[in-house]
Amino acid sequence: MATPPTIADTPEKDADVGGIAADRLRSIIERVERLEEERKALAGDIKDIFTEAKSAGFEVKVIRQIISIRKKEPAEVEEQETLLDLYRRALGM
Repeated sequence: MATPPTIADTPEKDADVGGIAADRLRSIIERVERLEEERKALAGDIKDIFTEAKSAGFEVKVIRQIISIRKKEPAEVEEQETLLDLYRRALGM
């Protein structure tokens, strides 16, 4: 009597385990891994740019704040600035 094939006997790309297509799962995982590697490389590039800015005499903290502000909608920026001004005046600053 021959033993039934096991997952180890089945070619990986044809494996369908518990309703999960192994090829599709592997593809998704590998794509995420590649993007994470790209993100890591980009983070290194950004760090280098901030180092360059600092060596040129710019304040990196302020640059980060400006980048954050530029991502927001103008109305949101205006509202935050108004509240900041109001809070400062309330504290006598």
